[in-house]
Amino acid sequence: MKAYARSADPLGYTFLTANDHLVFGRPWIDGPTSLAAVIEESGNMKLATTVVVPVLRGPVPTAKILGAIDILSSGRLTVAVGPGSSPRDYALIGIPFEERWKRLDESIKTMRAVWSGGEPGFDGTYYTTSFESMEPFPAQPGGPGVWIGSWGSAAGMRRVVRLGDGWLASGY
Repeated sequence: MKAYARSADPLGYTFLTANDHLVFGRPWIDGPTSLAAVIEESGNMKLATTVVVPVLRGPVPTAKILGAIDILSSGRLTVAVGPGSSPRDYALIGIPFEERWKRLDESIKTMRAVWSGGEPGFDGTYYTTSFESMEPFPAQPGGPGVWIGSWGSAAGMRRVVRLGDGWLASGY
């Protein structure tokens, strides 16, 4: 990944992205860790998750990790989130697969509350921001932009409008 970053920046690429899986058909290195590892080599490129799954990682730890990457990259992070599509991932952490979309919605609200200092607080069915401030805050005021990854269903597009700053289109 470092070699790709060193090669891509001088060629004029604008984004460097890393995907996120817990269990995959082959070994898979952690996406946010990969982005953190290539900050120095990424030059002026923006960094992005494609996609990170806050439901699997937990939205508060995910916000803390991604906030640190935003700080270390001087505000060059865009966060694309999604619910994940692997029932195996959900079984591994003990969360019902059927809850993934409701939990994703709450995860986004929770992450934004963490990035803004818990104000306004969020208290949902699955997650809450009733905790102490999680400083330091991301470099970007209010946190990195959040893009919603989806295959473009009507429900997915409504979610993008309601909760996201952008849409990361996914194909079949």
